[in-house]
Amino acid sequence: MTRAPAFGNERTLRHEVWRRYDGNDWQAFDALPPSIRQRVTRHSYDAWSVNVLILWRHYKRSYGRTVRAEKALIRYLDYCERLERDVFAARYGEQYGMPLPHMAAEGTVQR
Repeated sequence: MTRAPAFGNERTLRHEVWRRYDGNDWQAFDALPPSIRQRVTRHSYDAWSVNVLILWRHYKRSYGRTVRAEKALIRYLDYCERLERDVFAARYGEQYGMPLPHMAAEGTVQR
């Protein structure tokens, strides 16, 4: 019997790129504005709602609780998603000696 890794059931490289904060994911998700919740549900990976709530609090301090703050956070989540995909693609290339097929085919993110 093998033990689950210390970072839970995550099977990607995300634990090497990001820090996942502890907390109740559902409570964090419910505390987000509707537009951010919608973006989190569309994220190609688990967006880690506790992390997103921490970011949302930062953006509210910077911009106030405005549509501008929401759009800025959504842009940042888009950026993070691209970073994750790029890290995965780079690791795939190192491991298999060829580009990630989905990216080589210029496929879009499946949601």
